[in-house]
Amino acid sequence: RRYDAGKDGFIDLMELKLMMEKLGAPQTHLGLKNMIKEVDEDLDNKLSFREFLLIFRKAAAGELQEDSGLHALARLSEIDVSTEGVKGAKSFFEAKVQAIHDASRFEEEIKAEQEEKKKQAEELKQRKAAFKELQSTFKQ
Repeated sequence: RRYDAGKDGFIDLMELKLMMEKLGAPQTHLGLKNMIKEVDEDLDNKLSFREFLLIFRKAAAGELQEDSGLHALARLSEIDVSTEGVKGAKSFFEAKVQAIHDASRFEEEIKAEQEEKKKQAEELKQRKAAFKELQSTFKQ
């Protein structure tokens, strides 16, 4: 969701480019196309959530080439405790928890805004109904 700028439920080429740049692993245009092609099951040239998860399944199974953009992406979201140590893992997981917390807080703010809009719309509807009722008493 964080990188789905179009809010269509898919990561397209430009969104993938931006995501890889923000994660510190920029890719060439051709590299990005190859990344999508490697997991694009429905051949729509964009990544669905299922296809995005496929990247991590392939990485866990050792099916990604070491020098591929998908391998770099998978590595950016995992940690090896043996090389990073427990403190590195602790920092990694604390950062993950904070990112999840920030995302849920953002979702809560959006829900609160939507509820406020619904409330305002309902109040407007009630005021209009009250006005029409008052208006009908003057017409009689």
